[in-house]
Amino acid sequence: MSKALKWTLIITAGLLVFGVVAFNAMRMQAKKHSPELTVNYTREDIVLSVNYSRPSKKGRKIFDGLVPFGKVWRTGANEATTFTTSRDLTIDGKVLPAGKYTLWTIPGLDTWTFIFNSKQYGWGIGFDGEASMDPTFDVLRTEVRVDRLLEPVEVLDITFDDSEALELVLEWDQTHVAVQLSIK
Repeated sequence: MSKALKWTLIITAGLLVFGVVAFNAMRMQAKKHSPELTVNYTREDIVLSVNYSRPSKKGRKIFDGLVPFGKVWRTGANEATTFTTSRDLTIDGKVLPAGKYTLWTIPGLDTWTFIFNSKQYGWGIGFDGEASMDPTFDVLRTEVRVDRLLEPVEVLDITFDDSEALELVLEWDQTHVAVQLSIK
């Protein structure tokens, strides 16, 4: 092996190691500001879970500011949010088969669209800052109304609520949206 080829391989390997280390350091720094959380719901033979990163308001205008109205949002920070169901669900009269999905939203002033997409994405946005979702993998879309909260919620909160009907609930800033889930 020639000296030039050896040095080329050594430099390439060094750059690759540096790139991997730098990327992982960037991810850890991002997660420090928007910690990851998995929320689970279990009842009888159904298990639902949402894994997402929780950004904070920090005095910013959130909806129609940091998160624009009318554009696909990764529904959290860092990696794309995931939603998993162990059983088929009915949402707005449509069937969502058991499986793992990425969860996207399109926020609006009065309504939001929730999107369950079958493709798994590494990071929630592309280099252009836009959501990296491919709509050809959409399994289900549903529109829900927005309710205003009197007190702002500082950190994005996604939960399951079964006090009346089973719902997937998202609250942040002064916005409350909920998707009703029916077990099929």
